[in-house]
Amino acid sequence: MPFLGLGLHVIVALFFAIHAVRTGRELYWLLILFMFPLLGSVVYFAVVFLPDARLQRGLARATGAIDRAVQPGRPVREARAAFALAPTAANRVSLATALLDTGEADAIAEAVDHYDACLAGPFAGDAELQLGAARARLANAQPGEAIGILVTVRAAQPGFRPEQLGLTLAAAYDSAGRHAEAGVEYEALVERFASIEARAGLAMWALAHGRPDLAGRELKELDLVRQHLNKHARGQYRALFQKLDGARAQA
Repeated sequence: MPFLGLGLHVIVALFFAIHAVRTGRELYWLLILFMFPLLGSVVYFAVVFLPDARLQRGLARATGAIDRAVQPGRPVREARAAFALAPTAANRVSLATALLDTGEADAIAEAVDHYDACLAGPFAGDAELQLGAARARLANAQPGEAIGILVTVRAAQPGFRPEQLGLTLAAAYDSAGRHAEAGVEYEALVERFASIEARAGLAMWALAHGRPDLAGRELKELDLVRQHLNKHARGQYRALFQKLDGARAQA
């Protein structure tokens, strides 16, 4: 067993040595790795490998964002090509999702058609598929149908993505004119999850329906949270906070 442990240390050190050579690291890293296989590997992982991996992921995300900005139709084109090549249920859902994400009326209507086709097939009971279909219905100004789907999913699988399902259901209730039910749903989400999305949803609902006390409470909490978000989180929630600020300005 001791020999096995030593062998693993050497293998790990060799892996990091190859990484060092391929990425053009200083030669002293090779000395550290082979003179002190265990300690050297730990140090290399913490000082070089992990930060480099994080940088690569960051670059990949940035490149993806640039591609989407420069070529906004690319995800749809790629999903459509994949579906044309292999018209599977998975590829149909990918195409529906890409169409829905564009936010364009014609694309959303097409996404609804694709979800309908999937719901008529053997995966009709898949909760993820049903949630996507409900989101498409809501975006297509069909909140009543979205509500029907979401209520059915919740009854059948109460543990399935409760926050995301609840947020979609609350938005559907509000869009359908069932404002009291929307408020109840948002308040339950805040009580259970206290997430930024739930608080923002409740704040905007309260601003729109004459509940300044409730809106003020949630806005105060959200302003406090915003002060402590790091750069990545601020970018993640930028669109939501812009929507929230717009609702606050109009109230």
